[in-house]
Amino acid sequence: MANAPETLDPGDWDAHRAVAHRMVDDAVDYIRDIRTRPVWQDMPPAVRERFRESVPRDGQTLDEIYRQIEADLMPYPMGNIHPRFWMWYMGTSNFTGALGDFLAAILGSNLGGGDHAAAEIDKQVVGWLKEMVGYPASASGTLVSGGSMANLIGLTVARNAKSGIDLRELGLAAMTAPMRFYGSDQIHSCHKVAVEAMGLGNWALRRVRSDAACRMDLSALRDAIAEDRADGVQPACVIATAGTVNTGAIDDLEAVADLCAAEGLWMHVDGCIGALLAIAPKGSALVRGLDRAHSVALDPHKWLHAPFEVGCALVRDAEAHLGTFSTTPEYLESASRGIASGTWLHDFGLQTSRGFRALKVWMALKEHGLVKFGRLIDQDLAHARYLSELITATPGLTLCFPTAINIVCFRYDPGDLSEAALRQLNIEIMVQMQEAGIAAVSDTTVQGRHCLRAAINNHRTIPSDLDELVAEVVRRGRALVAEALAD
Repeated sequence: MANAPETLDPGDWDAHRAVAHRMVDDAVDYIRDIRTRPVWQDMPPAVRERFRESVPRDGQTLDEIYRQIEADLMPYPMGNIHPRFWMWYMGTSNFTGALGDFLAAILGSNLGGGDHAAAEIDKQVVGWLKEMVGYPASASGTLVSGGSMANLIGLTVARNAKSGIDLRELGLAAMTAPMRFYGSDQIHSCHKVAVEAMGLGNWALRRVRSDAACRMDLSALRDAIAEDRADGVQPACVIATAGTVNTGAIDDLEAVADLCAAEGLWMHVDGCIGALLAIAPKGSALVRGLDRAHSVALDPHKWLHAPFEVGCALVRDAEAHLGTFSTTPEYLESASRGIASGTWLHDFGLQTSRGFRALKVWMALKEHGLVKFGRLIDQDLAHARYLSELITATPGLTLCFPTAINIVCFRYDPGDLSEAALRQLNIEIMVQMQEAGIAAVSDTTVQGRHCLRAAINNHRTIPSDLDELVAEVVRRGRALVAEALAD
C-alpha cells in the first residue's frame, strides 16, 4: 500500500489555532509592557548552547517550539523597540506593521512579477514614498532590503546613465576615462561597498572634506571636480547626505543641486537617515532641495518605523531606472492576460525573488496617516534638542558637535584626562549601561574626537527616559573616576 501523501499543513488545525492565538496575545503583552523589561541582557551559556544544536531530524509540536521561543528568544532581543534604545539609527517597529509581515507571509507571494493585489500595494507604497520626497508620479522606484541596497540601486543607475556608452553591453572596459563619484568624508560606508561592487573600485569614490558642522565643503567639492577634469577623469555623480550616520549633518542639498546642474553631474541623495524629514511640519525645511535629486535612497524601517526590513530607491528618470536592470528571459515574458500580465517588479533592481515588504508600510500608513508620522519625526527632533540642552546644563558632560537633527554626540569629561583616557572611560560607561539593561547608546569618532552617540529615532521615548540617560552617564562616570583615583 502506497504511503499517504505528506504536507506541511497542520494535522490538527484547532491545536495550531490555539497556539497561534497565544502567540498573538503574548505579542500584545510584549509590546505593551516593553518599558518594564531591560533594554538588553546577555544570554546565559545554556541558552547559547541550545542555539548551537544540530539540525533536528524529527519534528516537535508547535507548542513545544513556542515554549523554547518564550524561554530562549524573547528575553534576549537586540533591544531596538525599547524606549531607551538609541544605539544605532533604527526604527522601533510597530504592532500593525508586525501583523502586516504575518499576513504577507501567509500569502507567501513573490513580488518579482505577476498581476496580483500584493504587487499593486507594492507600487502604491512606492508611489506614496515618491509623494513624500516631492517626486513626480512619473518617477520610478523600488522597495529593497534597506539603505545599503537602495544606495546601490541609485548609484548603479547613475553609473550607467553617466557612462556615455552602452555599459550593460560593453562593460567598464569600454569607457574612455575612469569615472569619479564624490561624497563627504562623513559618508556612510555602504558607498564604498557600492562602488567596489559596481566594478569601479574604491578609488572612484573621492571623499571631500567636511566643515566644522560635518557638512560637505562645497568649495572643496568644486576644486575636486575641476582637478579631476584636468586630469582626464570623468566626474559622474555627487552623493549628498541627508543625515550623516555620525552626527546627523545634512549637506546643503540646494547648493549641491545647483552645482550638479551646472557641471552636468548626477545628484544622488543618501537620505536613509533624514529624507523623511520632508514629511515633518517643522523639520521639512532641513531637506529643502531633496526633490531636485536624480535619485534618493530612504528607509521606511527608520522614521516610518516599519519592522525590519524595508528600504526604497527612488529614481526621477524612470526610463534610466528600467534600462539599468530590465531583462526578459523567455521564462519571464509578460503576457497580456492572466497571472503573468502586469508590471514585472524585478525589472527595477537586482532581485528576481522579492518578498512582500510593502504591506507592513501600507497598513501602518493607513492606520496612523502621514500627518502623525510627520509629528513623530518632529517629536524626535524635540527630544534631541532637549537632550542637548540637558547635556549642556549638566556638569561633567560635554556636547561634542552641534545637534543637527536627532543624533546627539556627547561624552562624560571630568577634566584633566587625555583623549585616550576619555575614550576608555566613555566606552566603559556605555557598556555598563547596556549590561545593566538601562539604556543603549553607541560610540563613534568624528574628526578625531571620540564621543557617545544617541540616535533618537524612537516613537516610544519620553523626556524622562533622557533624564535617566544623563543621570546614569554622570553617576557611572563619577564612580569610575573615583575608582581609578582610589587605585
